[in-house]
Amino acid sequence: MARKEGPRLNPKSAKNLVGVAKVVAPALIPVLAPVLARGASVLSDRYDRYRARQLGVDVADLGKFTGRGARLHARIVGFGEALDQLRAKEGAYVEQTEARLAKLAAAVKAAERMPTARRKAVHRAVSTDLDVLEADLLRRLGLTS
Repeated sequence: MARKEGPRLNPKSAKNLVGVAKVVAPALIPVLAPVLARGASVLSDRYDRYRARQLGVDVADLGKFTGRGARLHARIVGFGEALDQLRAKEGAYVEQTEARLAKLAAAVKAAERMPTARRKAVHRAVSTDLDVLEADLLRRLGLTS
């Protein structure tokens, strides 16, 4: 296969391109800057909405759930909100579970600064504990047998 001949970049053509860029760039910046800023804003907004959906929280509350344990922390907060429905009927259970959730939240926050292996072990333990608590909550709400 023959090599296709095309424009080659050499020192003289590179110098010419830099000269053209020096003239054209200042004229394009005022035109492109607002477009690029708007595009960045739209992308940031879409990413925030995506993250909020992944965590199951409102976009306005997204700042509360950061770090590697964000998903677990959001799960704990959502679980705590669901407990409010049982407060009138099963006050003792709710208080006991809220105390457990507080300990789990503290564990997730403490795990943020742990080495990777230990942090992952803490996250697995918290997730398993939440699975058990959620199953119990669903049973108490009459959603499972």
